[in-house]
Amino acid sequence: MSESADATHSQRPEGFRRVADVLASQQHPHAPLWLEVSARTAQEAADALGVSLGQIAKSVVFRRKSDEAAVLVITSGDKRVDEKKLVPHTGPLGRADADYVKSHTGFSIGGVSPVGHASADGSKPLLYIDQELFRFDHVWAAAGHPNGVFKLSPQELERLTGAPVIDVVQL
Repeated sequence: MSESADATHSQRPEGFRRVADVLASQQHPHAPLWLEVSARTAQEAADALGVSLGQIAKSVVFRRKSDEAAVLVITSGDKRVDEKKLVPHTGPLGRADADYVKSHTGFSIGGVSPVGHASADGSKPLLYIDQELFRFDHVWAAAGHPNGVFKLSPQELERLTGAPVIDVVQL
């Protein structure tokens, strides 16, 4: 990293830096981008990047009822997760509010990345990738902050996370 890039990196929010560091350590070819506009929703991200809504790898967090574990599903921005399809993999699920998401992933809603988690108790979310992302050559995922994104293929997402690919979207 150059001296000026290093200075810029150190000025970014902690979650963004954490994701950038994970991507660099995994030799991911695309460093995260800092957008001048917030991309809290999949539509805002698609608009900012000039890509289709489906190319946004949105993060949806649930709370597993049996043990309060976080369940993170990465799916296409144009799809909705069908909880009934997810339950066989996780058990019964509940909603995750903003405080829960922050304490169990280390990220605020609108910036939950598939990598670089830092929960309050050191646990990692159970992570699943929806097969609908594989419709695209490249997708864009959140990079730890609503203004941060990074580019990757669905295959790179699978490699970076080690998460299983399943069918969990509504028809």
